[in-house]
Amino acid sequence: ALGGVNRNLDAYETVRKIDVPLDTEPAIAFHPARARKELYTAKNKFRFGKVELPAFKSVDELAFATVPQLAELIRTRKITSTDLTKMYLARLKRFGPKLLCVVTLTEELALKQSAAADAEIKRGKYRGPLHGIPWGAKDLFATKGIKTTWGAEPYRDQVIDYDSTVVERLDAAGAVLVAKLPMGALAQGPRWFGGVTGNPWVPDDAQQGSSGSSAGPASATAAGLVGFSIGTETLGSIISPSSTCGCAGLRPTYGRVSRYGAMGLSWTMDKIGPICRGVEDCAAALSAIYGPDGKDITVGDAPFNWNPDVNISGLRIGYLKAEFEGTGFTPNNEQQRQQQEQRRVAYKAAIEALEKAGAKLTPIELPRFSAGSLRFILTAEAAAAFDDITRDGRVNQLSGQNQGDWPNSFRTSRFIPAVEYIRAQRARTLLMHEMEKLMSQWDVFVSPAPGSASLLVTNLTGHPAICVPCGFVNDRPLAIMFTGGVYDEVAPLRVALAFERATKWHTMHPKMDFA
Repeated sequence: ALGGVNRNLDAYETVRKIDVPLDTEPAIAFHPARARKELYTAKNKFRFGKVELPAFKSVDELAFATVPQLAELIRTRKITSTDLTKMYLARLKRFGPKLLCVVTLTEELALKQSAAADAEIKRGKYRGPLHGIPWGAKDLFATKGIKTTWGAEPYRDQVIDYDSTVVERLDAAGAVLVAKLPMGALAQGPRWFGGVTGNPWVPDDAQQGSSGSSAGPASATAAGLVGFSIGTETLGSIISPSSTCGCAGLRPTYGRVSRYGAMGLSWTMDKIGPICRGVEDCAAALSAIYGPDGKDITVGDAPFNWNPDVNISGLRIGYLKAEFEGTGFTPNNEQQRQQQEQRRVAYKAAIEALEKAGAKLTPIELPRFSAGSLRFILTAEAAAAFDDITRDGRVNQLSGQNQGDWPNSFRTSRFIPAVEYIRAQRARTLLMHEMEKLMSQWDVFVSPAPGSASLLVTNLTGHPAICVPCGFVNDRPLAIMFTGGVYDEVAPLRVALAFERATKWHTMHPKMDFA
């Protein structure tokens, strides 16, 4: 037996000597499900629903406008992309230092891109709904000639010599990159080498921050510092900060958007999606970035056809009643009891608003499955992704060094046997089957965000979800989440849009009186 162990150790050492670039994926293909045949239809041209334009005297008053509003103003040449870009750059400079939500301003590139957009639109060449719209990128997307730091000290000066697919596609859509926005170090939490990214609703609460790991995108979007942003999620990193900061956050199906040029954390769980100030903003951003690129083999070839005018009365919609009622949580003190009651009242009102909007809701339960025991799939893959800095000690430079932070997780994950990892992946397949059975009965299910048990489950199974604000507790945003079938982002987006149109929560913004 000892001889076999030693042979394995020799093999490990040999493999470690092979230089494996960080953007190299393992030869393990993960597919949450084959896209349903009925989704294979022709791709339609994207369009917004009816757009109500805001009254404004200067471009400065448009900081919190939605993408549909900004797009219509740019298309009709009531504003220019250059003026909009300069406004957002000024706000990034003004509020970014307080919120710690900016890593790199891409001012020179942004002014060049916005001038080009204005020139094209003046000539009658309008590329579509994102043309001329300033956006911010989570700082794990490669941008040629511009730092991509991954929020981590060991990569603080890293410059990658190519653009990620997401950056390329938004450039092709005519969007204007104004900033690289911080992420928790190596995609964990809100803490990066510059500090803890703040929540603009409670900017002085450094302990909570904006949540993570798409901390900068959520904070900057909520604060009106960008038109929209793009983040990533492995286990809550779009839904959690979006919920915390009062944004609309869309986590698409696993394999919807190419991860080429994006930092890999967990090859079978990483997903890319938008963080915005409205539901249709998310739909427009997804429409621009989804689909195969020939570089990420996990990406499915199913169209995303958005129709904002279809009502939701014909959709089969379930909701996790027990989670909304908080029956699984017992308060430990009076403050927790009061907050729980505030949540119950807010969620009750949200459910009633959804029903008035046409939703026919049925109480449902998630499959009974020990999903929590599969979390080590993520930590095993993350440890493999950053094994080099773990073994050479650079992991000690990361901003978080507590028991649950990446450095210690990377070290302990080296003791996960391959046999256990593969068995967990097989168990994950069973969970996927159980969720497919559930989703065969429902088009969408509704849950609280981000505290729902479904967040872990659906990150493991690859299902899409969108969260939107639905109230406040202790002056902090509260959110609701809509989850759909694999490759069917349209259904949860439609229900989320119906809720958004029936409420005013998305029109409320932080005061921004702290700088």
